[in-house]
Amino acid sequence: MSDDYDVIILGGGAAGLSAALYTCRAMLKTLLIEKLGCGGQVLVTENIENYPGFPKGVLGPELSKLMEDQARKFGVEIIYDDVISVGDLSISTKKVDTGKSTYTAKTIIIATGGSHKQLNVPGEEEYSGKGVSYCAVCDGNFFKGADVVVIGGGDAAIDEGLYLTKIVNSVTVIHRRDTLRASKILQERAFVNSKMKFMWSHVVEEFVGGELMEAVKVKDVKTGGVYEHSAAAAFIYVGFEPNSGFLKKYLKMDDSGHVYSNIRMETDIAGVYVCGDIRVDSDRQLGTAVGDGITAALSAYRYISEE
Repeated sequence: MSDDYDVIILGGGAAGLSAALYTCRAMLKTLLIEKLGCGGQVLVTENIENYPGFPKGVLGPELSKLMEDQARKFGVEIIYDDVISVGDLSISTKKVDTGKSTYTAKTIIIATGGSHKQLNVPGEEEYSGKGVSYCAVCDGNFFKGADVVVIGGGDAAIDEGLYLTKIVNSVTVIHRRDTLRASKILQERAFVNSKMKFMWSHVVEEFVGGELMEAVKVKDVKTGGVYEHSAAAAFIYVGFEPNSGFLKKYLKMDDSGHVYSNIRMETDIAGVYVCGDIRVDSDRQLGTAVGDGITAALSAYRYISEE
């Protein structure tokens, strides 16, 4: 019995959509399975300034739609579902189970990206969607004119904090260190923005409030003092972890769950490829994710052609 598809792509972010564009143009029957919405991290990024070909920048949701439309134009089939498990990847017919259906293919390209890490403190789960958020672009408009906090000190925290200053009254960045890890250009923009404030050497101990979040309980790591800081919302950016839990039995990974691959995006199993934020040593940039996806697609095409 023949396989349902030549290629199944897991994940519809920049890497997955780029892979789909190339596999479809190579006349490979391609299924892309995405959990929420195509675009991945691009979809929840307000403005992208460092993608070649867009000197004035491009809105993340706009670019996501363009990439999705282009892949659909060449024939990719996209379904929205969770991947529950994969079968024995070492056999020639690869299987993917969504809980509702099982699909088979000659090759699999894994582009499932990652998710924002949680603080795992009291109140975080309780107030998720009620003041606690991991996406400023998604939820920022709910807090027009309010005072909010951003937790973290990397590029994502500062970039999203700057976006929020266009909507809210003030943004207080809570960071456990006394210097930021964000790129210099983002730091410069943040320090000159009158709406951005900084709470150095502090960590969040708890989110508190009534029906909605009303404050964050913070601790000064230098003095040990603990107090409440009023805020209508908290946007958390304290790291990123790969969405690879369902693959641990099958593929070689580092301690953080990133999948190992070579420069052709080949894993240690023939016919299985990995691209984008989920792979070891990814730079987690839009441009590199696109390149990874294209490389994975070309490797899948060569594998099928040789078989």
